[in-house]
Amino acid sequence: MNHFFKANIQVLPSALIKARGVKKTGDSQERAKKSPAGKVWLVGAGPGDAELLTLKALRAINNADIIFYDYLVSPDIRALFPSHIPAHYVGKAKNHHSIKQEDLNQLLVTQAQAGLNVCRIKGGDPFVFGRGGEELLELRSAGIDAEVIPGITSASGCSTYADIPLTHRGLSQGCTFVTGHAEKSLDVNWAALAQLNHTLVFYMGLTRADEIATQLLAGGLAADTPVAIIENGCRKDQRDIISTLTEFPAAVIREQVQSPALIIVGEVVRMKEKLQAQVWQHASAESLLLA
Repeated sequence: MNHFFKANIQVLPSALIKARGVKKTGDSQERAKKSPAGKVWLVGAGPGDAELLTLKALRAINNADIIFYDYLVSPDIRALFPSHIPAHYVGKAKNHHSIKQEDLNQLLVTQAQAGLNVCRIKGGDPFVFGRGGEELLELRSAGIDAEVIPGITSASGCSTYADIPLTHRGLSQGCTFVTGHAEKSLDVNWAALAQLNHTLVFYMGLTRADEIATQLLAGGLAADTPVAIIENGCRKDQRDIISTLTEFPAAVIREQVQSPALIIVGEVVRMKEKLQAQVWQHASAESLLLA
């Protein structure tokens, strides 16, 4: 555990009790009798837009004594954190982890054991490439009351904001989520993926763009299969870059795409142009009527 957490996080329980006006004797002893341990909520914040937070997620944020948030929790969502509740960054950007996962797991346990209600908030959904299962296992094995609050996963939120349905009759009868994050090489059955006739959604795949394209082409996916790269999905600065399977790795470099970004591969990407054409058509018709 790094020095920040040693110096600051471990002293928070007593500091918070003091801030509430609870004395070390009397009231604090009574509180301990009523609630010997706190609770942990593993909260999905959704992909970025604060209005996509569920009511249950917002309730957990407001009822927390302390908040630990990830790299993908957007500034708009962080702005909703109550100012009197300590909020600490425990995120993991590529090649830069603020805290080791095992230390974070233990941190959640110790804070709950100290009697605090903990909101552990993650981008997207805690159980979709969010290590929510690892944290829940650690909490449950320690006997901590822990609850998972699902959030809109990035694949659904970002594709919807980009006017790309994940499934569409006649185009795709299924959708497969794949993580692009791995220590060395991706452990993926590429040939099976290429033959599924599914929409393929790659999380954290920017640095693996060449590998994704090469392997899917080798598996038999057509070179002109459309690909969407969605940067900062469900945020004010969302950017949608449309390309093809052969050309999208070059597009990632040319457009200087930054994380967070999602890669969608499949015929459903063509729906974006059709759906947006409908918007333009109706807008033009309205303009003519007003003229």
